[in-house]
Amino acid sequence: MLTLDMVYQAAHISKDTVRKTDLIPAPGLSSDCRLYLKAENLQLTGSFKLRGAFYKISSLSEQEKAKGVVACSAGNHAQGVALAAARSGIKSTIFLPSVAPISKVEATRQYGADIRITDGIYDDAYEAAAEYQKETGSVFIHPFEDEQVIAGQGTIGLELIEQLQDMDAVVVPVGGGGLISGISFVIRKLSPGCKVYGVQAEGAGSMYRSMKENEKCSVPCVSTFADGIAVKSPGQMTYEFCRENVDGLVTVNDDEIAAAILALMEKQKLVAEGAGAVSVAAVMFGKLPVKDRKVCAIVSGGNIDVNILSRVINRGLLTSGRLSDLTIELLDKPGQLKDVAAIIADKGANVIRVRHNQGGENTDIRGCYLRISMETRNRAHLDEIRKAFREAGYKLHENV
Repeated sequence: MLTLDMVYQAAHISKDTVRKTDLIPAPGLSSDCRLYLKAENLQLTGSFKLRGAFYKISSLSEQEKAKGVVACSAGNHAQGVALAAARSGIKSTIFLPSVAPISKVEATRQYGADIRITDGIYDDAYEAAAEYQKETGSVFIHPFEDEQVIAGQGTIGLELIEQLQDMDAVVVPVGGGGLISGISFVIRKLSPGCKVYGVQAEGAGSMYRSMKENEKCSVPCVSTFADGIAVKSPGQMTYEFCRENVDGLVTVNDDEIAAAILALMEKQKLVAEGAGAVSVAAVMFGKLPVKDRKVCAIVSGGNIDVNILSRVINRGLLTSGRLSDLTIELLDKPGQLKDVAAIIADKGANVIRVRHNQGGENTDIRGCYLRISMETRNRAHLDEIRKAFREAGYKLHENV
């Protein structure tokens, strides 16, 4: 049984390895609530996962340590296990899915783990790791379905209660459910008036579905760039913790996650991975009843693959209305581009690309389409520009 004593013990044992991460005010991310960020993306290994892995491995007997440990992960748990094992002087074998970002794979390797790549996603890596454990007798370090791992993650709850007085709500990313299980358990025991909300990616909503249907459910497939929470099925233990201690679960889509990553970079100077940003996305896009509340969003990790970061930023710009395309139907005659540019300049947008296409079969034979890519302030700014063109007599098209 998970107890508060276990969580306090985890905090004591790990205090020389695990960082007590900062709690950062973030007024620029939401005007609806008083938002704070628990910056687990600045944790050693770049994720909260070190907390649970370190406590679990530190609790092993000498006989168990001699057999080594095995784990499966999309990357963050892998790094936590690898570092914790290295600090304890024991061998670690980590199974990672082929979809895991190269940066996470290489970081895990640098901590000294023996890396095994398996085809598929986290759940496929789990099956391979479980088979390896049977063959070798190594100790399996589960990323979420383990009370000692959950106790380690719960140390975040202890820090929050100390750092943020009179906290009204905590918003937690959810994959398999280990993080929210630990945090919600501690919050319920020590600050029962505080709400705990979970957030999943829309394309990997197994815990969301489980809570909705009142039984542990799996999803047939997952589809999200938030690889750290791309889990087909939550744990039975973590489902029970969520059912008992969590006040609600919501989902956010990949566009909303990308917008949150961009906002964290621009306004808070924090780099978050997709899984780490879902909590912020839920607050930014009004998914939770937190208006006028003192809210903490857990930024659970910052290990985003740099190869995907530029695409995520671009998607975030599009979602937030910062990067916009406008297609205008014109008569192909001199001076048109000058007039179009004048309207855009008067409204304060910046043109970054112009493409000219001849009109289609349903347009004037002298017609053309002008597609303009612009940097705009937000969606309201884009709507203002669209209105100016219509008032000037121009015909706009959505998809040409």
